[in-house]
Order: sequence, then structure tokens, then C-alpha cells
Amino acid sequence: MLNLDASVIYRIPALLFTITVHEYAHGAMSDSLGDPTPEADGRLTMNPLAHLDLIGSLMLLLVGFGWAKPVRVDPRYYTDPRTGMLKVAFAGPGSNLLVAFLSMFLQVLFVQYFRAGRGVILFLNWLMLYNVWFAFFNLIPIPPMDGYNVLRTVLPLDKALAYERLVGPYCNLILIVLCFTGIGNVVIQPIATLYLSLCQAILGLFF
Repeated sequence: MLNLDASVIYRIPALLFTITVHEYAHGAMSDSLGDPTPEADGRLTMNPLAHLDLIGSLMLLLVGFGWAKPVRVDPRYYTDPRTGMLKVAFAGPGSNLLVAFLSMFLQVLFVQYFRAGRGVILFLNWLMLYNVWFAFFNLIPIPPMDGYNVLRTVLPLDKALAYERLVGPYCNLILIVLCFTGIGNVVIQPIATLYLSLCQAILGLFF
């Protein structure tokens, strides 16, 4: 098993790519719906420096849970604001799940056909793990996570407001508890494992 000093060589670039893809996807989706805000804020870029939140990145690297700097969007530009926000909220986690699948695909491809080095496989493995965890962590339905934005767009307005009043004041506390007690791991691990098992089954049809 790698120690931290060795694994960090692969983890940091995998982490940067994970965060960048997630936030870029939010901005690109909003831009595609007519919102100029992400481009005006300089967020339509794959440069990770535009998306990093220092504390969130350190948290993800050290404890497996973290966040990036949210992309500012303006749903007033969307033809249908509720549907638009739903698409924007799903774009980030959806892009991470796609990258996780592609990372697994490349691992299988490189091992079987290209005899890739250990470093390449380790990087792809970290990329797969970070993306699947980042996707499902962000789908937790508490502010400011994507899951919360999804929930408030599918709930009736009165119920969405009631939920926000109930959960909003405690969101930071909830995040701390999830990150440092292991509860987040208990919630996310079965879902992440199920998704990766599904990806493996799909790839098994071709390899």
C-alpha cells in the first residue's frame, strides 16, 4: 500500500482534474442555456486555478470529502428556470460519473493492450475514485451541494422553502459531522460501490 508521500504524486493531479471537470460542467451547462455569467466570471475554463477552494480541496485530499468554489449562475436567462437549474445542478455530478467510467475503461484498456506503467494505472485509479466520490458527495441534499439544488427544483415551492428553513441553518454543522464522523462514508460508499460495479459489468461485456 502506498504511503501518503508516494500517493500524493497521483492524487493531487487527479483531484485537480476532478474539481475542474465538475465546475466546468456546471458553467458550460448554464452557458448553453443562455447564461453569460460563468464566462464573465472566468469559469468556462479547464484551468483548475479558476475553480479551487483551498479549504475544500485540502479536505477532499485529506479526509475524502471536500468542495470547489461554486460557479455563479443566473437562472433568469433560462427559458425554463426550474428545468434549467435542474440541468445545471446535475451537470457537475454527471460529468464526474462519466469521468469515473472513462477512468475505469482506460485502466482496463491500458492493462490488457498497452502494458501501461504502474504510475499511469495508479493515477487513473485515483481519478476514478475521486470522481465517483465527488459526484455522490455533491448529491447530498444539503446547501450548498448540488443535491440540494436538485431537490429544491423538484419540490413544490412551499415545501422547498420549508426544507431550506429546516436544514439551512445547520448545513455547516451537517457537513462537519459527515466529514469527520465517518457517517458520510457509510452513506456514500454503498452507492459508489454499486456504481463502480455497474461500470465494471458494462465493461465486462466488451473486455
